[in-house]
Amino acid sequence: MISLGDGVAVPQRRDRLGLLRERDFRDLFLSTTVAQVGYQITSLALPLAAVLALDAGELEVGALSSMTMIAFVLIGLPAGAWVDRMRRRRVMIVSDVVRAAVLLSVPIAWWTETLTIWQLYAVALVIGAFTVFFDVSYQSYLPHLVGRDKLVEGNAKLETVRSTAQLGGPVLAGQLIAWLTAPVALAFDAVALGASALFLLRIRRREPRPETAQGSRITTEVKDGLRFVFKNRILAAIIACTGSWNFWMGAFMAMIVVFLPRDMGLTPGEIGLFFALFGVGGVAGVFVVGPATRWLGQGRVVWISVAATSPWIVLIPLAEPGWGVWVGAAAMTFVGIGGVVYNVTQVSFRQRLTPDRMLGRMNATVRFIVYGAYAVGALLGGALGQALGARTTLWIAAIGVCTAFLPVFFSPLRNLRELPSPEPEPVPVAA
Repeated sequence: MISLGDGVAVPQRRDRLGLLRERDFRDLFLSTTVAQVGYQITSLALPLAAVLALDAGELEVGALSSMTMIAFVLIGLPAGAWVDRMRRRRVMIVSDVVRAAVLLSVPIAWWTETLTIWQLYAVALVIGAFTVFFDVSYQSYLPHLVGRDKLVEGNAKLETVRSTAQLGGPVLAGQLIAWLTAPVALAFDAVALGASALFLLRIRRREPRPETAQGSRITTEVKDGLRFVFKNRILAAIIACTGSWNFWMGAFMAMIVVFLPRDMGLTPGEIGLFFALFGVGGVAGVFVVGPATRWLGQGRVVWISVAATSPWIVLIPLAEPGWGVWVGAAAMTFVGIGGVVYNVTQVSFRQRLTPDRMLGRMNATVRFIVYGAYAVGALLGGALGQALGARTTLWIAAIGVCTAFLPVFFSPLRNLRELPSPEPEPVPVAA
């Protein structure tokens, strides 16, 4: 039981529900749930469609992984300024619908025997472009929906969805791929994205008209966003850490979908189970983030969460066919714990620190850097995989992941317990 200030006792279950008692947040929560399950299907089915259905090589798989993220480099920065000029929920709905339509083209092409690696590249590129708009809008929309005082709770609940999807989604994806083939499994993500759009349509809270400086240009607004992010030492350190981690994980993930079926001999169902074990750590991380933040402090938990859990990743390239690969998969649960604790704390910090009119540009700047790093890392992983083999590439990437915490370690976060107060909002510059 939890006692309120007036002496009234309230069951703890009510406190755990929190924001889920609010209809609008509940609809966002449900939208996130179905979309994340679908995302897990596509994350596994799209590269396996290339590997298993088209017999793609390491470089082609690396390029495909890169295509889903390259849009953050091409349009990431202006997307933030555009989103700040539009109602964010509308952008999210349109993005869901377009991505669903594009995904449906893959099973249709497979059934008509016209599917090529170039179509998969195009699908990945379009999905990536509209994911840019969706993600920038999504993180910018949450503070409007729940208020800044509930951001940690809101982010933690949404992270629970993502982590649970990482737990069950790969298993479902693996079974769908085994039963229906990888291209056909993508149709289920299309259905999930359609359902996500319907839940977003149900949200009743009206968004205020976006505030845009009269006569301001996109380039000016982009520069405002860049200045806001990089003038803050802590924000800059967080971006460097996340970018480094994503760069090496891009190379790692590009090759693991080659390594598991070809070197380890895993079936699609077993590959799904492998990735589900990573999701176990994500679910555990949701329950760890609160106690860890109270024990270590809001600042120190950011770097410790990465430094203490990343080294477990080296067990994957150490694995041999048989039980060894499952020891590595189980060890990846610790990487999942660290990833969730890091994400919840650093995302909540960024949202709390940033004025509403700058949220889109701040999130776009962060995504431009960290997902751009992932895209480049995936390309590098494909090139190294073709030259050195998947296992050697996994070794190189794993060592890189272990060094990703250094930017936040050598920043004020190393000894910081409480987050600093928000900085004043910058004055927009009119053209």
